[in-house]
Amino acid sequence: MLLMLLVVTVYLTITQPGRLSDIRGELMSALSYTSNWYLIFRQVSYFESFGPLSPIGHLWSLAVEEQFYLLWPLFLWGMICLIPFPTRGKLAVATLAVAVVSFTAMAIMYEPGSDPSRVYYGTDTRAFGLLIGAGFAIVIPSRKLAVPLRKGSVTLDAFGAVGFCILLMMIASTDKYDDSLYRGGLLVLSVTSGLVIIAAASPFSRMGKLLSWKPLRWIGVRSYGIYLWHYPVHVLMSTKNSYEEQGFLYQVIQLTIIFILSALSYRYLEKPIRNGKLFKFKEKEKKGMKSKMKKGIRTITLSAIFMIVLICAACEGAANKQPADSTEPTTEAAANDPGSTSDLTPSLTPGETPDTTPSIAPEKQGAVGVTAIGDSVMVGVKADLEKLIPGIVVDGKVSRQLSDAIDVVNALKSENKLGHAVVIELGTNGPFTSNKLDALLAAIGDDKQVYLVNTRVPREWQDTVNKTLAKAADEHSNVKLIDWHAFSEGKSDWFTKDGVHLQTNGAESYAELIADTIG
Repeated sequence: MLLMLLVVTVYLTITQPGRLSDIRGELMSALSYTSNWYLIFRQVSYFESFGPLSPIGHLWSLAVEEQFYLLWPLFLWGMICLIPFPTRGKLAVATLAVAVVSFTAMAIMYEPGSDPSRVYYGTDTRAFGLLIGAGFAIVIPSRKLAVPLRKGSVTLDAFGAVGFCILLMMIASTDKYDDSLYRGGLLVLSVTSGLVIIAAASPFSRMGKLLSWKPLRWIGVRSYGIYLWHYPVHVLMSTKNSYEEQGFLYQVIQLTIIFILSALSYRYLEKPIRNGKLFKFKEKEKKGMKSKMKKGIRTITLSAIFMIVLICAACEGAANKQPADSTEPTTEAAANDPGSTSDLTPSLTPGETPDTTPSIAPEKQGAVGVTAIGDSVMVGVKADLEKLIPGIVVDGKVSRQLSDAIDVVNALKSENKLGHAVVIELGTNGPFTSNKLDALLAAIGDDKQVYLVNTRVPREWQDTVNKTLAKAADEHSNVKLIDWHAFSEGKSDWFTKDGVHLQTNGAESYAELIADTIG
């Protein structure tokens, strides 16, 4: 990991110093294995970011593991001390009880239709997966599976086959925004993974033989390196938006580079460390195992200190390279902020700031014709809509989610400012459930004509959002779909480089589509 961070730091220092300065906090948290909590407290979404991806954003999961490795032995020791006559059964029950608490915390803290990053990152809400594995290890130690089984081999294979089929089914059918994933899906995933591991731990089971296939073993022993290198390679090699799918040939090239780096890392770093050869002494300098351990710990500590100094120096140099008199906000600068949870507001004139308040001009407060509610895309087309639809009330806010719109509708209703025609443009910042959309439509009322504008956003939730909107339009007689996704097909010059927000000609076309549809 230190080597990977060093390579990323040097690469960004040379090629993109500004970007290095932006991820300084992530680099520091990676060195202390606290990446997940850093991202939580900075409110950095795992699912809904619009800026360039961080090349070390994947280290949150390593942080969860490392925290578990530090806390689990203390917890186990505490159980042995506190439980009278501790047995494997009692220890397993206590372990699984804590796993239930962890899973319950996830189920309670998760809010359907909202960004699940908090429960996805949290050690407290993800520990149940590791604890289930620990519980299996207590009940069925792997050494018992390392000998030929006279009885139970059929049962072992059956459990492994069932678990393997469930895993494949979940991989193929489960979306990370599914509510079921956080209300039991990840628990099922953990249990079935445990069943596969138990079956695979026996070299005499069919599952063990299947997963001992040489190509799979080659990948398996290098899997840690593959995990470390895959994300930096993907992010730093992406010439386009990192969220957009690359061509097949480009993916093959990336995969080849990942395998090469992982193989070199395993051959010249990981394996020598594991075999004790990296810090070996000459014969006359040998002073026993303690001396070797001290030297190893000292080397790693010095490496970490060197990394911290290098990161600080590189980031300071990057900051000094930024123009001192540059005060004009840009979408790229906002995108590079790893702590920013808002989407971007394009087409700002120098010195202009995004309008994040309801745009109700004093002379229009009595207008009850058309109301438009949306996120930053709506903010960007506000002026064009006001030109084409006199008296329109535009309420756009950066980073708005659909779940926030009900309060907006209720506030406008209470002030008698909700128009007879209501345009809803939401979905840029993440998906939502049909129930959430139905609740919004109910808040607007059946006496209003509602226009749902679907989205064009190069993110995984685009199709989910558009299907949900289309379904609502089919099911409600007072709801009509405005198909911006189809209308903007092939019009890349309408968009800024994030593929979502609009250039001047794009904003004009967007407003014209809404005005023409409303008539």
